[in-house]
Amino acid sequence: MSQYPIAVIVGSLRRDSFNRRLADAIVKLAPAEFSFSQVQIGDLPLYNQDDDATPPPSVKRLKAEITAAKGLLFVTAEYNRSIPGVLKNAIDHASRPYGQSAWAGKPAGVLGVSVGAIGSALAQQHLRNILAYLDVPTLGQPEAFIQAKEGLFDEAGNIGAESRKFLQGWMDRYVNWVKTHVA
Repeated sequence: MSQYPIAVIVGSLRRDSFNRRLADAIVKLAPAEFSFSQVQIGDLPLYNQDDDATPPPSVKRLKAEITAAKGLLFVTAEYNRSIPGVLKNAIDHASRPYGQSAWAGKPAGVLGVSVGAIGSALAQQHLRNILAYLDVPTLGQPEAFIQAKEGLFDEAGNIGAESRKFLQGWMDRYVNWVKTHVA
């Protein structure tokens, strides 16, 4: 059993999402004491406060997976200069009802990939604002605004040689961040 189970939240539902590919690849750079599990968010109903007293099974599952994790890894796309609606919906579900947030206190890392030159920078900033309100200590540096271009991934789906040094450095900082906040 892993000493550090991490919940991975991918802010994209697209089957061939660059962010899902990044999430799958970057976790291979972590040490063996870390395990990563992608949390399903595409099956959640739209958040409605009227449902707080009797959440559906998908919401209960989401909150249980977040609660069981020692840390969080958000890998998000950028839609219209912000986070995708599906990600905001998941954040809202797991933070409610008020005072019963599953997110609070969980150390997090945020990164994302986009075909654009700014590589999801604005989505990441908006996500950081939300996470700050939810009392999620979030790794500030290094920031990882990754552009999807040739060589980001190798043929096996791993991080490509040109990006490996930077992303290994990011993962090393994330690992230390989690260990510091879990201790």
